Amino acid sequence: METENAYHCCATCIHFRVEKGTGGVSYRCSRLTYETRPDYRFQCWTPTEKVKRLMEARKSQR
Repeated sequence: METENAYHCCATCIHFRVEKGTGGVSYRCSRLTYETRPDYRFQCWTPTEKVKRLMEARKSQR
């Protein structure tokens, strides 16, 4: 579980979106439709494939 927490944040989730507009850059969760920040954490977190591989690599190093 400790390994998962090292990566658990919105920026590593498959639902994280960066939207660029005239007012600047905003971050949004496409699943929850909330505005978010890259370092926020929600319980619905689903890591990207790259993050899953990193977590597995770190787990196998133990």
